[in-house]
Amino acid sequence: MADGPAAGLALLDELARSGELDGYYLFHSARADLLHRVGRDDACIDAYRRALELVTNDTERRFLQGRLTELRGPA
Repeated sequence: MADGPAAGLALLDELARSGELDGYYLFHSARADLLHRVGRDDACIDAYRRALELVTNDTERRFLQGRLTELRGPA
């Protein structure tokens, strides 16, 4: 974040190439936040959805669902 969200996103995308973090919900959550900050909301929504598939903690699930709802608007 010191160099801005686009730089952070580039670093996360580089880490994603190995595939080792694909099963880690916080990776997808962090990526979603950065995608939102750079205005890529469609990709952001996909990243939050992936995080929701992986999260096991109910409190964190509610947080992620709230972020997703904010982006999509009320159903």
